[in-house]
Amino acid sequence: MQAPSGQMTGPALQALLEDGALAGEWVLDPRRSSIRLKSKVMGLVRVNGVFREVSGHGTVSADGEVSGALTVAAASIDTGNTRRDTHLRSADIFDSGSHPHITFAGGIRPSGQGAAVTGALTVRGRTRPLSFDAVASVPGNGKSGSTPRCASTGPASASPGNLMAWPR
Repeated sequence: MQAPSGQMTGPALQALLEDGALAGEWVLDPRRSSIRLKSKVMGLVRVNGVFREVSGHGTVSADGEVSGALTVAAASIDTGNTRRDTHLRSADIFDSGSHPHITFAGGIRPSGQGAAVTGALTVRGRTRPLSFDAVASVPGNGKSGSTPRCASTGPASASPGNLMAWPR
């Protein structure tokens, strides 16, 4: 039950989780993972970048419950523009000197054409609830050696770039 684009549908993901094929502890591979920043500053200037330092872990229980956490080094932002990166790291935006990490902790459940992600995002010491849809895939048959994948562009409100508007 794969979606035409190769993405796993919610029912297919649910079946894989329920049969216990993915049960266990998982560690994010930072070399094969990325957290990207896409935002418009004041609705005018596009800012695109990537956080170069990311770590994470998760647990898939035998009954299919999925939970985990991601940690991003705020100072690892790279937009390809040194001046802009310095500003993003400053107290004006991420304040990476005082708040070195951006974190997300939550869970994933099968939904519609993929997965629903819900949890809490913490930026600059402020934690807010965050929910978004993601696509899921498990190459191969989901057995030993298969690595689950999850991707999302998330809603605009999930973008760390839009967190400039969060109360400080």
